[in-house]
Amino acid sequence: MIRGVDTPETWITPLTPLSFLRRSADVYPEKVAIVHGTARHTYAEFARDAQRLARGLRASGVGPGGRVACLLPNVPEMLIAHFGVPLGGAVLVAVNTRLSSEEVRYILDHSAATVLVVDSTLRAVVDPVADSLETVREIVTLVDPQGPDGGASVDGTTWDDLLARGDSGADLPWEVTDERSTISINYTSGTTGRPKGVQYHHRGAYLNSLGEIVHSYHDPASVYLWTLPMFHCNGWCTPWAITAIGGTHVCLREVRGDAIWSLIGEHRVTHLNGAPTVVTTIMNAAEARTLDYALVVTTAGAPPSPTTILEMEKMGFRIVHVYGLTETYGPYTVCQWQEDWRGLDSRERARLQARQGVGMLIAEPVRVVEVLPEDHDPAHVELVDVPADGQTMGEIVMRGNNVMSGYFRDPDATARAFAGGWYHSGDLGVMHTDGYVELRDRAKDVVISGGENISTVEVEQAVLSHPAVLEAAVVGVPDERWGERPKAFVVLRPGKDAEPDEIIDHVKGAIARYKAPRDVEIVAELPKTSTGKIQKFELRAKEWGDSGTRIRG
Repeated sequence: MIRGVDTPETWITPLTPLSFLRRSADVYPEKVAIVHGTARHTYAEFARDAQRLARGLRASGVGPGGRVACLLPNVPEMLIAHFGVPLGGAVLVAVNTRLSSEEVRYILDHSAATVLVVDSTLRAVVDPVADSLETVREIVTLVDPQGPDGGASVDGTTWDDLLARGDSGADLPWEVTDERSTISINYTSGTTGRPKGVQYHHRGAYLNSLGEIVHSYHDPASVYLWTLPMFHCNGWCTPWAITAIGGTHVCLREVRGDAIWSLIGEHRVTHLNGAPTVVTTIMNAAEARTLDYALVVTTAGAPPSPTTILEMEKMGFRIVHVYGLTETYGPYTVCQWQEDWRGLDSRERARLQARQGVGMLIAEPVRVVEVLPEDHDPAHVELVDVPADGQTMGEIVMRGNNVMSGYFRDPDATARAFAGGWYHSGDLGVMHTDGYVELRDRAKDVVISGGENISTVEVEQAVLSHPAVLEAAVVGVPDERWGERPKAFVVLRPGKDAEPDEIIDHVKGAIARYKAPRDVEIVAELPKTSTGKIQKFELRAKEWGDSGTRIRG
């Protein structure tokens, strides 16, 4: 902001996504911002309730930098919290709704949250540990009028009570003094230990939101369906992105194929996000149909198979493939479309689209570097890029505006994650000659069989190309001769049948024979996280023991 004779440094307004709601409330005050069941909220109402929440939290004793935890499904109140909590100067801690009571307790204690907002249907998770919480002073219960508890009464403070505390007083400014201050803390899944608190700052959230708008092709006419949990990487910054562009949020408490298709038909949804397993749910729902318009599906969480991409395109969906982690505000790279791909054979085009791509326009270029030894000293590391030959595997590293500022209360883990000045993803990939990166595996998932590295992603995509296969996961299992070998767990398509040997033979015809699984186990379902990621550690545990840990020399 320009202030007369002030120095040029003071002309720069710190970046914050709070400014997005201020602008949309000014520009589109009467436009529907949020749809939830039969309820509608305009942008003016959205901004009003964010102000009420901010003042209500301050009246409740939440000071600058204080943590406010939300254990909520995809409801309007969660969208309001993404603005109201930081508007009041506090930090949002969005908690995974699928966690156990003890896991929720750990996150609340570690984050030192003082206020917890919880959906009434999730009180059963909180109540067993409520009396043992170290820092939470007040539990606020939301009864969603559109939810299964609509109309129920609860004891203690309600969401309406909290907002009522903020009914009076002047509006707070939609700005921050330090754009590098923390806006939210997102906890990792913790599958290999205690979850870590990933700190996002206002600048990163602002810029990543703009990246989402550009790369997912959003505009003011966007109607976004909330199939991605808002607790996951703050919904890939989409609560802020859709609000910034003045689009419409369509809330969805539970991801089900029938509900998704119903809302697509009712609201003519233009965009949704999700892991490939969510895409599979949409494609294989009984209500699935070919669309008469292009619905953009932005997918990440695991590499989508070329087979899945082709099937979605035939149904009228436009696939945007992105890649990132909790530590990178969600998406960091995008498989940027190239016009000359249009003339390629459909399968070759889908293969190219299945790559993780290049840095988003608001991100630095991604690198693939030689894997560091386990005993490396984070303070003395020199990163070496692998050849861009599409073959040599290395670790994917990133840095810049859209990488976390660090792990909350964990300086040692932060230092190790940023060895050499770049964030180490733990993902292995290759760099192609055109500068596009392709994910090959998580470092912990690569199968080392007889000294050969086998990418489970490559094997999975070969398995998924079988017409009878709906979902697949490949893990390393013990082998007396080779140390370990790949094994595939497969879910078949409804009404389809295939024998394990048939699938194995199919894979041998698609990739090198030594990479093919010796065993295929047909299962009814695969273990998944709340965001649709397949939990391979559970599958490994069946083969290696309770921990699923492999001993490697």
